[in-house]
Amino acid sequence: MIRATGLVKAYTLGGATVRALDGVSLEIREGEMAAITGSSGSGKSTLMNILGCLDRPDSGDYYLAGDNVATLSTDRLAEIRNRRIGFVFQSFNLLPRMSAVENVELPLLYAGDGKARARAVAALETVGLSERMHHEPNQLSGGQRQRVAVARAIVTDPAIILADEPTGNLDSKTGQEILALFEKLHAAGRTIVIVTHDPDVAARCPKQIGLRDGRIVDVREPKAAPVPAGGA
Repeated sequence: MIRATGLVKAYTLGGATVRALDGVSLEIREGEMAAITGSSGSGKSTLMNILGCLDRPDSGDYYLAGDNVATLSTDRLAEIRNRRIGFVFQSFNLLPRMSAVENVELPLLYAGDGKARARAVAALETVGLSERMHHEPNQLSGGQRQRVAVARAIVTDPAIILADEPTGNLDSKTGQEILALFEKLHAAGRTIVIVTHDPDVAARCPKQIGLRDGRIVDVREPKAAPVPAGGA
């Protein structure tokens, strides 16, 4: 699903060049739930922007579902962001004057989907928020707003869900509920990548990729299922 080799991204700050990513290579397979972890300045936000096709690396290769992202046009990248990647942000990024269902159907309306409302309703049902679909964000709790954001991320049936600190603005109990929702989506076959600085959040992900100073310093793979006695 995701394969990156030798990603480099540098910025100039105060006359000095800083490598936010310094030769990052990783692979996340279809159906995996992975955490990208690291402290502030580790490069995880830069990496997420590249994985989400919001930015391009200075060098290195990034393949998303077999497509070499570097070869894609601006229009094709916009289509991928709309249809193949679902984004969930720490700050929810909901439009305040629109209801929950209107927020969720927006990506489909941009794509000209004639069944946008029905699909948005189904997505809100998936995240357990069908009874609040006509409420505006200021009428919802933080956890409910994040559920709306998750519904918006899955409504296009994307190949991958990218979540940037999805529990960062939530209390611990509500955060656990959102993580349980991601685990439910993962169990249904979704590919999920969570960017977080919180080790407790990362621990809920079977695969963990640790960044420090723009480099991968640790990769923890899911434990293989035990082989029954007498062979597989």
